[in-house]
Amino acid sequence: MYKDKKVIVVMPAYNAAQTLRQTYNEVMAQEIVDSVIVVDDKSRDETVAIAQTLPHTLVFLHEQNQGYGANQKTCYKLALDQGADIIIMVHPDYQYTPMLIPAMASMIGNGLYHCVLGSRILGGYALKGGMPVWKYISNRFITLIENILMGAKLSEYHTGYRAFSRELIEQLPLRMNSDDFVFDNQMLAQIIWAGYTVAEVSCPTKYFAEASSINLPRSIKYGIGCLHTALKFRLARCRFISSKLFPLND
Repeated sequence: MYKDKKVIVVMPAYNAAQTLRQTYNEVMAQEIVDSVIVVDDKSRDETVAIAQTLPHTLVFLHEQNQGYGANQKTCYKLALDQGADIIIMVHPDYQYTPMLIPAMASMIGNGLYHCVLGSRILGGYALKGGMPVWKYISNRFITLIENILMGAKLSEYHTGYRAFSRELIEQLPLRMNSDDFVFDNQMLAQIIWAGYTVAEVSCPTKYFAEASSINLPRSIKYGIGCLHTALKFRLARCRFISSKLFPLND
């Protein structure tokens, strides 16, 4: 709990057996976390068996691999069903340190923000943590275009470390989003569309063999999807198009 607000950490998992327990242990070391939800997207390793041994953890299995975005949709629905007031997504690959959970939760629990991101770019941690140079350059380029088209000033849109209020999750049309990796980007665009300020905290990150990563072809597809989302945002804002991702209120 944080100020009588229930804090639930969600972990969208896929082949995370080597790092799940380490991530979980550090998550639960942050004493404000009430419980963890692990949604497994049909892993081929021992992710489910390990998750089922973790205390205070709800484990949900997708019968078929549905994709990273579909996994998150399940995560957030289950968190709301479990009564979460503050929902924090942490990837179970131990790339992001769970030690920032109290700081992120406090920013939401004190009513300052409804969305907080753990940014790898703030503080220059991305390259120091081992992010490949090509990924760093593409991250900076896509983020620049997105900021211009969406009128925001985020340091990055591509972090997998995020905290949300219940109020925010309940009103976002997440079911309209992709089931693939671009879900992350669409969700942030919807938050900006709804008029919320997105906060960021500087987050150390690590790149190593066991950490999850998408290959070059899927990265290109993701990048194109991000730019398409930002362009659709701008066109919808100018009322040149209508979009289910960005519904008008009038």
